Amino acid sequence: MSRPSRGPRAAPLLSVLAALIVVACATEPVEVPATPVTLPAPVPVPPPGGDPPALVAEGQRVFRFDTFGDEQLWTDTLALHTVVETAVDPTTALKVGLKVDADALPPGTLLTADLTSPATTVALLRLDAVVGLKATVDAAGHITRLGVTCALCHSTVDDSVQKGIGRRLDGWPNRDLDVGAIIALSPNLPADKKAVYNSWGPGRYDPRYNLDGKNTPLVLPPAYGLAHVRNETYTAEGPLSYWNAYVAITQMGGQGDFHDDALGIHVDHDPDRVTAKLPALHAYQHSLATPSPPAGSYDPAMADQGRAVFARHCMGCHTGVNGTDNNGGVLHAPAETGMDGAYAARTKNKAYRTTPLRGLWQHPPYFHDGSAATLADVVAHYDRVRGLGLADAQRRDLVEFLKTL
Repeated sequence: MSRPSRGPRAAPLLSVLAALIVVACATEPVEVPATPVTLPAPVPVPPPGGDPPALVAEGQRVFRFDTFGDEQLWTDTLALHTVVETAVDPTTALKVGLKVDADALPPGTLLTADLTSPATTVALLRLDAVVGLKATVDAAGHITRLGVTCALCHSTVDDSVQKGIGRRLDGWPNRDLDVGAIIALSPNLPADKKAVYNSWGPGRYDPRYNLDGKNTPLVLPPAYGLAHVRNETYTAEGPLSYWNAYVAITQMGGQGDFHDDALGIHVDHDPDRVTAKLPALHAYQHSLATPSPPAGSYDPAMADQGRAVFARHCMGCHTGVNGTDNNGGVLHAPAETGMDGAYAARTKNKAYRTTPLRGLWQHPPYFHDGSAATLADVVAHYDRVRGLGLADAQRRDLVEFLKTL
């Protein structure tokens, strides 16, 4: 039985293990010595094996396939099971950013499948082939229960078959996914809320809209390279398992216990279908390594010059290159780095965390709100806001270095 003291006012949505995509520069510039600068190597993310293999494997299952009982939202409240069954064919699903796991498909499936028929979507769901969606399908081909998993926002595919169809890439943010547009398909939402959801666009989500009614969507961040990060979320409100619980219960609609006095959230469910799974989920997420930049994607000579620029202007916050000063408890007021403070104002800390830089080549746009379309825009922003006085060549070199992270 659910016993919420305070629950979401509007339909909760799948959020993110949110983390600020900020290339924050040093509060005090680091002086460059006369001798050549040697930066420490980026801190490696440990490969699978740091936790017991069985725990990591269970975490993968949870990440990919566990809904935590959130069908009560997506089926019972939003009625999206009927929408998917009757109106969402594979072509439409791919257009809104849903992905198909090619490894889950029997050989030859796509050669004969009608990609314009919703019945094909139902068949793919029966195979657990739609990344991040979990459905129960009866013998007559009707969806009786539909839920979502962590993988909806935090996995994509390698497009090895075609755009949107390929092998899973867990931890990679799905920047094609239009969560808001999917939710707005619900026949049970009023027009004003549909307008908000439709305003978000691909790769964005607001993890507090259902709690405070405000609308400042964030870009979906990567869920890889987290093993050395003390606090997750854009505003560093807690460690990884805190955010996993927040998302699973207040956003996905999972059945579990979550309490945060500062946010005024107190939700209890019996049985709790979330808390016992958090250690395994944590272990799997910590096993997800940052992807290496593709060969030929950056200029090595320019990147080497860019390392020195980074050492002087960025390492005060981005400790150890891809670390974060937040591991030492530091937060940054929005004005300090020229960030829009609207989202931070809605949070406990009212400030932003320096994001550990990883896989930057893979997930534009940048900053928490996606306001920097390219890495060149990121560098130009900090050069202006922080008064760095970079020459054009230094800007270009720094961009090439960031591509290596």
